[in-house]
Amino acid sequence: MRKIMVCGLLAIWLPVVLSSSAWAGWDPTREQKENAAVQETIARFKKADSSMQVFFDKAYGYVVFPSVGKGGFIVGGAHGDGWVYEQAGFIGRASIVQVTVGAQIGGQSFMEIIFFKNKAALDDFKQGNFELNAQISAVAVREGASKDASYDQGVAVFTMPRGGLMAEATVGGQKFEFTPK
Repeated sequence: MRKIMVCGLLAIWLPVVLSSSAWAGWDPTREQKENAAVQETIARFKKADSSMQVFFDKAYGYVVFPSVGKGGFIVGGAHGDGWVYEQAGFIGRASIVQVTVGAQIGGQSFMEIIFFKNKAALDDFKQGNFELNAQISAVAVREGASKDASYDQGVAVFTMPRGGLMAEATVGGQKFEFTPK
């Protein structure tokens, strides 16, 4: 009986002890997976539209969201996590939250890249003063789409669908949060 109790306790505590590195806050495997997802997203945008390279070359900074999940039924929401770059160097993470109200049903996933033309636009983003609304529209990436795209209020936004189906006629906005590395 005692042997069964010891084996039971080991079965419970062994996974806890072995997974303690996840409690430490830094998980190199997670960071590597996130970096790979960000790099894959950048490559997919460039492959879909070769003229995207100009934005990567000339932007003061940008944020890459490899996957933003979105869903709704009358009231909807979206969330995603991404990486922020300044002068092509990684400076921190960002999260996106979106709330919408209106006729909508379904769910979808998409990728999003936001380019900042200058330091002031990126600083607004980092300080939490940045919000996307109806005044700033996103460009759906396909070959040649970025050639005609331009910055609006120092910001250019590009999206690419990952999957899903959603019908909507909504009002809402995207709010962002920046966390330095």
